[in-house]
Amino acid sequence: MISRAKSEALFAEALQHIPGGVNSPVRAFRGVGGQPFFVDRAKGARVWDVDGNELIDYVGTWGPAILGHAHPRIIAAVQQAAERGTSFGIPNPLEVTMARLVKSAVPSVEKVRMTNSGTEACMSAIRLARGFTKRDKIIKFDGCYHGHADSLLVKAGSGALTFGHPDSAGVPAAFTQHTIVLPYNDIDAVKAAFAANPDQIAGIILEPVPGNGGLYLPRAGYLEFLREITAANGALLIFDEVMTGFRLARGGAQQRFGIRPDLSCFGKIIGGGLPVGAFGGRGEIMDCLAPLGPVYQAGTLSGNPLAMAAGIAALEELEASGAYSKLEELSEQLEAGMKAAAKAAGIAVTFNACGSMFCAYFTDRPVYNLADAMHSDRARFSKYFHGMLEEGVYFAPSQFEAGFISAAHTPEDIEKTVQAAAKVMKTL
Repeated sequence: MISRAKSEALFAEALQHIPGGVNSPVRAFRGVGGQPFFVDRAKGARVWDVDGNELIDYVGTWGPAILGHAHPRIIAAVQQAAERGTSFGIPNPLEVTMARLVKSAVPSVEKVRMTNSGTEACMSAIRLARGFTKRDKIIKFDGCYHGHADSLLVKAGSGALTFGHPDSAGVPAAFTQHTIVLPYNDIDAVKAAFAANPDQIAGIILEPVPGNGGLYLPRAGYLEFLREITAANGALLIFDEVMTGFRLARGGAQQRFGIRPDLSCFGKIIGGGLPVGAFGGRGEIMDCLAPLGPVYQAGTLSGNPLAMAAGIAALEELEASGAYSKLEELSEQLEAGMKAAAKAAGIAVTFNACGSMFCAYFTDRPVYNLADAMHSDRARFSKYFHGMLEEGVYFAPSQFEAGFISAAHTPEDIEKTVQAAAKVMKTL
């Protein structure tokens, strides 16, 4: 048994000062039992906890660390930016460079605005969609998480699912009355919603590849259908690419699947590990934002020079290094190995993967939406999680979170992970 005495002491102290001892709920390990460990440092594809234990990391700061932790180019960019000042509240050249990079990678984005988080980006995109269409209702899908804005905390997935409470206390019913929640991958449900709410739906927001109910993929033709029905009904299609943007491809899920949404939300990778968000889309829609238009959105730290410098370094390195082909190869290796390990152990596992994102569900059913994901054996997942942790492999401490491969992982890391999984699965 690996010792985590220092982590246990830190958590005991944290409980005295921080609600639940954590600053983001899933970190509390409530979905898998036990207590969280505390990180001392991270480098490449590994993290070291305060007790000195080394772990192969497949959380990657929940997505941003696509190049691995503490990448030299990103660290240097942050250091150089910090020497010029940590925040200005005044336009700086790095904001323009970042906007240009996002536009060059994502053709659907004609103009883009920076925010401080993915939550802010999604909240602002929805406000903009309502302001542009002059309609109130928004469609979202079970298990898709778009941040913790009040109107979106309805069957939101991620940490909410981990605790078994998909809706949050403190959110008045009136705040969500214009949010229509439907099952993902269900075409008929979307058709029925538009039929029941003629000329009232401002838009549809979705994770094109949901990563907050684990990971499940759109069925063939589903995203194309959403593009067609929104266009036919004067509604906007909003892709929440906070997770998938610059990860599933340079142009995100919309490049991978060949879909052009009206608005897109970004975060994570474009900050290089620092807090950041962004939303962008068609110029005529974006020009409805203040100071040009009537839709208000603002942020003191938006376009922060440290975050912009880190994000620019990350995006430039991704393009220059040819990372995406390597990520695809590592993903294929992990998927094949994990499926083989499960088969050898005689355990039913559905392994979903898309690019460098993945999730293993302990179920014999295919997983296409939240209802399918809920059939997974969460007690078995908890045992698996802790078994892998003992073997030096860190997956997300929840069945309902995606895993992430980084360009810093090696084929040897993947092989070690598969061997650990084969060992642990035999004990489940």
